[in-house]
Amino acid sequence: MHEQAFPFRRYHWADEPLPIPERPGSQKPAILRTAEEQFARTKLLRYAPVPKQRMFHRGGCKSRERLLMAGNQVGKTTAAGAETAMHLTGRYPHWWDGRRFEGPVRGWVGSIGFTSTRDGAQRVLLGEPKRRESWGTGMIPGDDILDWSLRGGLPDVLDSMLVRHVSGGVSTLGFKSYEQGREKWQGETLDFVWFDEEPPLDIYIEGLTRTNATGGLAYITLTPLKGMTPLLQLFMDCPGFNNPDYWDEESLREMAKAESKG
Repeated sequence: MHEQAFPFRRYHWADEPLPIPERPGSQKPAILRTAEEQFARTKLLRYAPVPKQRMFHRGGCKSRERLLMAGNQVGKTTAAGAETAMHLTGRYPHWWDGRRFEGPVRGWVGSIGFTSTRDGAQRVLLGEPKRRESWGTGMIPGDDILDWSLRGGLPDVLDSMLVRHVSGGVSTLGFKSYEQGREKWQGETLDFVWFDEEPPLDIYIEGLTRTNATGGLAYITLTPLKGMTPLLQLFMDCPGFNNPDYWDEESLREMAKAESKG
């Protein structure tokens, strides 16, 4: 597939911008504030997956359906958010060995309820939901966010957004809720669907069906709180599902450290 050139190797990677000394009571010059704001709007450039996250990304080349299952706060949503941002923008790093789309895409992301979608996937992709001034500091680079629409009746919940693609086109992302029911997951033709937390089986099948015509992707990030559900049984034969060493303690620590930096 076509590889989009992008100068990832030319940046100096740092977890935080260099500290700028200030005199007591002084304010940072505008140029320094601008530099820090711009740094915050390029989080995708600094995404460096740990090995288990990298395995998840790589799996997209071979499998349309993927499951990233682990505990809370260990980097599941961060990994899927970074991949979603790459598909929307076409900004794939030099190390990327997962699935690539050649042009603009259409996708959905959903969770248990709209507030769960807002506080999870939307926060990772866009920035802190309750601070509009921070929108653009998530995984989708701020300069690539063209527009968004809010869902009526719920504070700070997105309905959809438009994202600039490096090809010159425009990608579209819709925000969904499992509470809407299966019927609201019908109708669209999509390139990918991201399920953040475990969906009911009928909604998962409906979301997966949205990608059939495009040969697109369906990926799930979840913490297994409900036991061996019908959805999880679909993945029982996948590598690592029943291997207690697959998510070893060291890997989980690495993912948790990466999540805290995100």
